Amino acid sequence: MNPSTAITTLFLDIGGVLLTNGWDRHSRRMAAEKFKLDYDEFNERHHLTFDTYEEGKLSLDQYLSRVAFYTERGFSREEFRAFMFAQSQPFQETIDFFLTLKKRHNLLVAAVSNEGRELTAHRIEQFKLKELFAVFVSSCFVHFRKPDADIYRLALDLTGTQPQNAVYIDDRQMFVDEAQKLGIGSIHHRDLDTTRRELGFLGLT
Repeated sequence: MNPSTAITTLFLDIGGVLLTNGWDRHSRRMAAEKFKLDYDEFNERHHLTFDTYEEGKLSLDQYLSRVAFYTERGFSREEFRAFMFAQSQPFQETIDFFLTLKKRHNLLVAAVSNEGRELTAHRIEQFKLKELFAVFVSSCFVHFRKPDADIYRLALDLTGTQPQNAVYIDDRQMFVDEAQKLGIGSIHHRDLDTTRRELGFLGLT
């Protein structure tokens, strides 16, 4: 990316950048232990249906019916949902950094994330993400998932941004690579210090 190009828009992933992942392998293993599920069966069912949930084509209850409540259980859906939601924790220093950067440089900030609807709604409310994001290009709302190029194109269209005026930040290298193919300047997020330094090279200090 040319450091002299004016950056007007930030596209940020949520899980792995601003918050912990909403429902990753570690969380599912803890759920299996807590609720005494067969992890291998639970995880296989998860992989067979989770993409559909993230694309907004299933409700959380429908997802849970497929992965856990296809048979009688000794725990309730409400207990399981509460456990799922409790796995989300903030990286508060990173959130504060991007809030400051947004205000200092008058940036438009949009989320570009793969998440299911109920988890997305919980995370937006719980961690006050509307203070940072003007637009949520979340897979559950737009029915595209990264690395589908259409989700990045839609983010550009919804924000009225040219690729050269945007920076995309994600903790997954593949997703960064796909955004770069569209001409969007991208940063592979490893930690806050590294991302802060790379943004500084672009004049976003």
